[in-house]
Amino acid sequence: MSESAPIYDDKAHVRGNLDLRDAEWKRPPEPEPEDGHVEIAFVPHTDGATYVAMRNSKQLEPVLVFTMAEWDAFVAGAKDGEFDEPW
Repeated sequence: MSESAPIYDDKAHVRGNLDLRDAEWKRPPEPEPEDGHVEIAFVPHTDGATYVAMRNSKQLEPVLVFTMAEWDAFVAGAKDGEFDEPW
């Protein structure tokens, strides 16, 4: 078995502690499909950082949480076609 790289969890202190009560969820403007929209919210935390929360509008949990660096990398990948269908 090969040795893997250490895991760095830079959101451990946030997991389960991000206050979403006042989150302003954003979603696409078109009518909601049967299985829901992806919603995102930019949520400040007491550690001084802002995190991006993501959920399904029809199933409010679980909520995925991303750092701004992770979100920026995702958006850049999407703009670059990294997640496009292969056909």
